[in-house]
Amino acid sequence: MKITWQSPSNLALIKYWGKHGRQLPQNASISLTLQNAYSETSLSYAEKEDDGKLDLDFYFEGKSNPAFGARIEKFLNSIVEEEFPFLTAYKLKIESHNSFPHSAGIASSASSMSALALCLMSMERMVSITLPNEELFYKKASHIARLGSGSASRSVYPYVSVWGKTSHIPKADDEFAIPYANEVHSTFQNFHDDILMVSKQEKSVSSSAGHGLMEGNPFAAIRYQQAHENMGKLLPAMQAGDLETFGEITEAEALMLHALMMTSKPSYILMEGNSLEIIKRVQAWRKETKNPLYFSLDAGPNLHLLYPNSIQQEVSDFINSDLIQFCQDGQYLKDRIGNGPKQL
Repeated sequence: MKITWQSPSNLALIKYWGKHGRQLPQNASISLTLQNAYSETSLSYAEKEDDGKLDLDFYFEGKSNPAFGARIEKFLNSIVEEEFPFLTAYKLKIESHNSFPHSAGIASSASSMSALALCLMSMERMVSITLPNEELFYKKASHIARLGSGSASRSVYPYVSVWGKTSHIPKADDEFAIPYANEVHSTFQNFHDDILMVSKQEKSVSSSAGHGLMEGNPFAAIRYQQAHENMGKLLPAMQAGDLETFGEITEAEALMLHALMMTSKPSYILMEGNSLEIIKRVQAWRKETKNPLYFSLDAGPNLHLLYPNSIQQEVSDFINSDLIQFCQDGQYLKDRIGNGPKQL
């Protein structure tokens, strides 16, 4: 049997940076689910003698990848006994590829781990005949994805999702994300996110290592309090469609993320000179035109340009005339907020 899921990356607006326990967040986060930046993962399985051990082959972009395979096998071994005990009765083959460069600062672990979690859930439904309830299916998928990559918990839901306990949203939880699309203004359901590829090279410091460095960061406690306060400001802005407040907080959160990297011990910088040049030009263009174009960054050098559908043509012209020169090989990914994962 073969199961295939396509699952998108997501862009955190309130950033998750710092964790405790087993992939639990130090602060709540809210994200936009993307559409064109995705991972496609297939899980093939065939019966074998159940010897209590995993039997796994892993392929990334069509080639055997021992490093990724070892990470996936470690992840599966950590959940097999408690969550999916039937896995040891099957020979497993996992094949995955991305629609974007891996480790370049687009959340590839979010899309890949959520796709894998959804494949595992579909397999459980088929071999164990369990989980008939759709809400429970995605809730557990989010929980499993979180164990592989915290941000992956948010990718299983369309448009907007929230992960992490917060007094601002009583139903929010550290163990899994919740859908939040119905709580925000309709403008966010066709919002754009164009990703300017400043660099397609693999990051010098992984996100996992970056989270670990937060433990010794002198600004960590202040950051977690700030994230809580920013969430309290961003949620009503998104409910009201207040793009000015939305953009102000989103940009501040992106810059804070990179400030935390610069103040870690050891310190590191993932932004490039062209990242800063694009930021300055976006700020100047917004001031000149009064158009609601805002930027964000994940843990990498690539810029996310966020804007409503009403100014799509103006932003496209601006990118092609002023910004594309700062992208590696002149490449950028036109993306928008999407309706979540799908089984192929």
